[in-house]
Amino acid sequence: MSLLSFESICIFLLSQVLVILGLQEIHVDPEMIRKISAAGQLMQCSASLDVLFLLDGSYSIGKGSFERSKHFASKLCDALDMHPDRVRVGMIQFSSTPHLEFPLDSYLTKQEVKERIKRTVFRGGSTETGRALKYVLHKGFAGGRNSSVPQVLIIISDGKSQGSTAVPAMQVKKRHITVFAVGIKFPRWEELHVLASEPTEQHVLFAGDADDAANGLYSTLTSSVCSTTTPGCKVESHPCERRTLETVKELAGNYVCWKGSKLPNAVQASLCPFIRWKRVLVKHPSRCFRTVCPDPCDSQPCQNGGTCVPEGLDRYHCLCLLGYGGDVHCATKLSLRCSVDLLFLMDSSAGVTLEGFLRYKAFVRRFLQAVMGQDSPMNVGVAQYADDVRIPIELGQHKDVFSLVKSIDALNFSGGRALTGRALQYIAQHGFRSTPVFADVQDDLPHVVVLLTDSKSQDSVAEATKYLKDQNIFLIGVGSSFMRAELTKVTGNPQQMIVYSDPQDLFNRIPELQRRICSVDNPEGCQAQSLDLAFAVDASSGVGLENFLQLMGFVRSSCLHFIINRDVTQIALVIYGSKAHTVFALDTHTSNSAVLQAIDQAPFLGDSASAGSALLHIYGDIMTMQKGARPGVNKVVVLLTNGGGMGDAAAPAQQLRHNGILVFVVVIGGTRRDTLLRVAGSPNYLVHISSYEDLQYYQDLIIKRICEEAKSPVNLCKPNPCMNQGVCILGPGSYRCECHGWEGAHCESRVLRGDSLRSPVLPPHSHVQWSPRGLQHFSRVLRHTRRHVDQRH
Repeated sequence: MSLLSFESICIFLLSQVLVILGLQEIHVDPEMIRKISAAGQLMQCSASLDVLFLLDGSYSIGKGSFERSKHFASKLCDALDMHPDRVRVGMIQFSSTPHLEFPLDSYLTKQEVKERIKRTVFRGGSTETGRALKYVLHKGFAGGRNSSVPQVLIIISDGKSQGSTAVPAMQVKKRHITVFAVGIKFPRWEELHVLASEPTEQHVLFAGDADDAANGLYSTLTSSVCSTTTPGCKVESHPCERRTLETVKELAGNYVCWKGSKLPNAVQASLCPFIRWKRVLVKHPSRCFRTVCPDPCDSQPCQNGGTCVPEGLDRYHCLCLLGYGGDVHCATKLSLRCSVDLLFLMDSSAGVTLEGFLRYKAFVRRFLQAVMGQDSPMNVGVAQYADDVRIPIELGQHKDVFSLVKSIDALNFSGGRALTGRALQYIAQHGFRSTPVFADVQDDLPHVVVLLTDSKSQDSVAEATKYLKDQNIFLIGVGSSFMRAELTKVTGNPQQMIVYSDPQDLFNRIPELQRRICSVDNPEGCQAQSLDLAFAVDASSGVGLENFLQLMGFVRSSCLHFIINRDVTQIALVIYGSKAHTVFALDTHTSNSAVLQAIDQAPFLGDSASAGSALLHIYGDIMTMQKGARPGVNKVVVLLTNGGGMGDAAAPAQQLRHNGILVFVVVIGGTRRDTLLRVAGSPNYLVHISSYEDLQYYQDLIIKRICEEAKSPVNLCKPNPCMNQGVCILGPGSYRCECHGWEGAHCESRVLRGDSLRSPVLPPHSHVQWSPRGLQHFSRVLRHTRRHVDQRH
């Protein structure tokens, strides 16, 4: 049978079968999809244009598909250059009756329009598309301009109207209104073709593929209304495949049945047809009109057999073959470029399987072949574990890649339980023992353990992880996406783990592992920045228990982005209702694992909310030297709230800012923006989120802002490091405390008559320059001294 006759049969079936449920998709090859997506970021229709959205809000659409319609409308707005003199946008929602959501002159910026679309509420009712078109004919484009400005009507519907749409659709198009018909859910495409302007191939779109449909709309408008495309981009047609899923009646076969007979008291056996319903996929080739732009990989920038992977419009990265990747174009061999003691710890338990163990051997072998040269500055060892731990390749045993790889090939699979905690403890104690050339010379290279595992530990890892940190051993966890939660627990920090999606993807992570190993002495982001960070979490009845748990989950995952100890980041947690409660202070916990455990114990309060009392509590009882706050360290408060009880928060927030403490406000839900701005002090420190479910998507933004603050200059006298009303006086790179009735570097000891106990610290007028480790020592001495004084009195 020829291709043409097959197409004819498909078209015949499409027109003849009884359609119960129809679904159309437009399938394009992956290369075209990537170019369409790239073009979408460049598109901008900049012309005098009135655009009116006509959204189907009927019950046949349903609330879920209505939300997808809103998302598509918002996506189209990205391609429109909105301005009072250029593109204006309005919206009508229709079901039983049409309803004007907003006219074209209500919102004149893209952000305002998108926010208003997002707030549109589903109405429900029957699908009266014809009545909606008559409304447009009668009322016109509300808020639009004169007839010289082109008008575009974008109908987003499933095409299942209760009545005929042919006559009003024809009348709309006679008014020289360009009509786009966009299918949503399971559309009736025949009706959408009736609604759309000619040629229908360019005016009928599918909202399920939002990027593709937005590109198609822009491409059609470019030829008539919009300005020309971006240099290098062009509108072109390309083959695409349309599919329709239909339910048809089918003869399943003939079965014996009983019929009546002319003879009395008799029946007659016969064969009767058996009918059943079957879903049939009907497809036929078509052509789509889209704007495509040059691909950054078109110039084939990757050398030595590397594969180019585009990242947006003008960026790309190269996946390099083994032995290449020293630069972005795979031109030179990888090199660690850093001196470390590196120990690979491979899971050899039954959970990882023989196949997984062999894969990890191959990964270690390829990694070392790629990064080790003749004069490599690193020492390498390999260990494996299951029930027991072995170090078959001692650290620094092999200095050349060939002998090292040969030893790795000889390793055998063990099987048994995955006792990861025990293995880490053993490695920390025995893995980095080496015999120096000279007895008085110590190996001071950073110690790095790379854990390769794909099975959950069958023993506790908490103590082992803490012991590794105490021994200054840097742990990097490598595992599949299935192991993400386990690796987070083992490493305590997402910056110290590498997760791969499939076996081949593991080998693509070689450059990433190289970077992680060499970042031991050069942490990225705010990992190396000292910071005192306090979270204030609304635990009132207005938030509710379920949402409170989501807020605490956000706090928990945020803490994973910081290295928590006395020298880097200290974290405090306060919850509040009508009163504030300290869950833990800045100096309570000195490790990530301890903080995470304490967060899980925070109780829900459930009374009324007072954000002001929480901020006052943080000012007086958290961000103080007595509670562990450090002079010369940036300080941030993150307030998480639903916006209730904010009326009393502006003054204490201003007091915190006046003392050099940043207040970052994260609000979930609707609250007056002017009230929130008074508390945050600036739009830069206010994040407004529509729902608790969306909170996770803003974490990277919030962490980035906090890290920016951690790197900003510090005023050593804000907040005042001097206790007991002492006055802080700045000097060049230092400060001193002027005390009255008290003494000590921070006015911490009362002046006593006679033979008094003096604080073992610097004189009151000494210039003080504190390091984090010095502050830690000072804090211990101060607490000991105050206890001694209290016992004397």
